[in-house]
Amino acid sequence: MIPLRPAIRDMAGYIPGFQPPDITAWIKLNTNENPYPPSPRVREAILAELGESGASLRTYPSASSDLLRTAAGELYGFDPSWIIMANGSDEVLNNLIRAFAAEGEEIAYVHPSYSYYATLAEIQGATVRTFSLTDQFLLADFPRRYHGKLFFLTSPNAPLGFAFPLPYLEELAGRCDGMLVLDEAYVDFAEGNALDLVRRHENVVVTRTLSKSYALAGMRLGLAIARPAVIAALNKIRDHYNLDRLAQVACVAALRDQSYFRRRCEQVKETRDAFAREARGLGYTALASQGNFVFTAPADRNGRRVYDGLYERKILVRHFHDPLLAHGLRISIGTEDEMEQTLRALGEIGSGRP
Repeated sequence: MIPLRPAIRDMAGYIPGFQPPDITAWIKLNTNENPYPPSPRVREAILAELGESGASLRTYPSASSDLLRTAAGELYGFDPSWIIMANGSDEVLNNLIRAFAAEGEEIAYVHPSYSYYATLAEIQGATVRTFSLTDQFLLADFPRRYHGKLFFLTSPNAPLGFAFPLPYLEELAGRCDGMLVLDEAYVDFAEGNALDLVRRHENVVVTRTLSKSYALAGMRLGLAIARPAVIAALNKIRDHYNLDRLAQVACVAALRDQSYFRRRCEQVKETRDAFAREARGLGYTALASQGNFVFTAPADRNGRRVYDGLYERKILVRHFHDPLLAHGLRISIGTEDEMEQTLRALGEIGSGRP
């Protein structure tokens, strides 16, 4: 018998959004990818790094990612010692659990939010506590003092799209004995961010990704900002060559082209808000979102029916089996044309409104 750890043998594992093999045949709105290409400077930087022969690829990349940390530090206003670069923000989330929560110790997160937290906890053998949401999108029954090792809070929330108010996040930081990890994967589409809390509270970590707003999901780039002691601990346990050469130059180029970045983010936000308005006009509910997606539901609360109707029309969105979410769909924001086609399909399918 193969001697697997029981937790690994018995766990279900995380299931990512479906990636169809014939991707160009679909309107793909299921994994919150950016509908626009990355900055043109990214391609230029990658080609420059490759050169004529690609000889640079024979040697290892920078283990410390110094140029990336410097670029991120200049952008966000932090010394590089406060920043760690990662192979997607998922790497940081994984290493935070490894660094702070031993087997049997508790971590927590909001339900619903990013389901990968549960998978990471299972792998580590940590115990899990979840907190639900009130109708005002605040935490229900959060204790005066939370004693767990880590509390993951996604803001803006995925899949619902709302963001927690900054004063509320600061209050939670003061109520956590352990680390408050603010997962800001979608914050570049939001009205504000929590970076100042990292400066004011030693137990706050902010994680970011370049997959969404910078259109670099294919490069697997993320980062975390925290006190230098936390960053030093995370550096001890990450893969020493966690970012390849092409990802590193792509990251620096993307971060330094803020004009292109802001223009594309505004495009996505404008399309998002217009799509939500039009979906409501068709009889669907659509939550106000600060991400690059909208959570929408038909009047008959049969999200699977609408998912199947869109699937038949080669429009791929995300439907969750979770009872709290199964009534609706998370629809990523594509181009204006893609969203217009999706709205036409939603109209044909119908909201189930009497």
